[in-house]
Amino acid sequence: MALSDDELERSTLRAVAWRILPLILLGYLASYMDRVNISFAAPTMNAQLGFTASVYGFGGGLFFISYAILEIPSNLILARVGARRWLARIMITWGLVAMSMALVRTDWQFYLVRFLLGAAEAGFFPGVIYYLGLWFPQAYRGRAISRFYIAAPLASTVMGAVAGSLLGLDGHFGLHGWQWLLIAEGAPAVVLAFVFLRFLPDKPADAAWLKPEQKAWLDARIAADNAGIAAPEHSNLRALLRPAVIALVLVNFLYLGPYYAFTLSAPTILKAATGLDAAHVGYLVAAGGLTGALGMAAAGWSSDRLRERYLHLAIPLVAVAALFGLIASGPAPIIVMAAFLAMMASYFAVSAAFWLAPGEIVHPRAVALTVAAINGLGQVGSFLFPWLWGVAKDKTGGFHLGLSLLPVAFLAAAGIVMALRQARRRT
Repeated sequence: MALSDDELERSTLRAVAWRILPLILLGYLASYMDRVNISFAAPTMNAQLGFTASVYGFGGGLFFISYAILEIPSNLILARVGARRWLARIMITWGLVAMSMALVRTDWQFYLVRFLLGAAEAGFFPGVIYYLGLWFPQAYRGRAISRFYIAAPLASTVMGAVAGSLLGLDGHFGLHGWQWLLIAEGAPAVVLAFVFLRFLPDKPADAAWLKPEQKAWLDARIAADNAGIAAPEHSNLRALLRPAVIALVLVNFLYLGPYYAFTLSAPTILKAATGLDAAHVGYLVAAGGLTGALGMAAAGWSSDRLRERYLHLAIPLVAVAALFGLIASGPAPIIVMAAFLAMMASYFAVSAAFWLAPGEIVHPRAVALTVAAINGLGQVGSFLFPWLWGVAKDKTGGFHLGLSLLPVAFLAAAGIVMALRQARRRT
């Protein structure tokens, strides 16, 4: 008996979601952990290796320079050779480089390994955004992206939960606790790479677990979505010069950089502001990951349900600015903790909606390049802000100046989003 259209739609998307999204989520979880786990290693690593805040901030941000340089080439290769092989290659190399961070002894070694880590990971996130566009119609893409991107806040939960135990291994087999943390959190990426090679299909036509009628429905639905988007540019490079794309680059620059500047020092800041010990700060960061996951899931669901992207960006951007302003004012510890948890929910609500915009602005043939450019160019801010944050810390002796300036960047990003919304409504 043939399925009705509604039953075919539900069964197809259910099969795709259960087969694709858990693998992607685990991959991005490992990616995000290896990107920011030095925030937990920093207090003891910096003290033992003699790194100043400027050295740490510069090295932490160097990741994003090589990441930005190689984003576009990496995504172009992925589109040519297929997601399965290229994402697995990315994961093997970044896992090995992340583990090698435990061997760092000098500031220049720290700079080199962080630069290589960014080069190794480049292309993973925009590659996944492009890949999901091959499997999920626009009406479902917000939920799909939020369900894999939820790994970013959950990475904070995992790191916060296990960091204390890993740091507690200090002295075992002649390794410091921060070395154990970096090795243990780099290894899963290498293992997952082989899982990707075995179980991740490149496109719906390669999925043995989809029935022929499900493949036909999915191809027709995505083709219909693509037909409603602007015709492809004569050259895909021209898509990068569209004002809407440039606006998204600026928004990404302004909301990613300040967040990473804060995140790379978050355990240290929260410990000073709340008086908690390292283990309890880890639990607070873990709780922030959970509120971030809830904010992301809610924003993804709401954005799809209302088919609205821009207010789902602007409103939480303003909320993040207000909450960072509250943290900078130095209120009672309980208020700092509440503001941190609310900030995480608001920040990841932005992330849930942001990556839906490129697919509604440019033609699918240009999405791989456009997403890579938006992510790569925006990541320049993720180098500049942590570096300047470290310089400010060394000059002033504290984090107050940096915290006080973070709201300005988020408010500027919100203003650009609202201008983009007005331009889109006019056209």
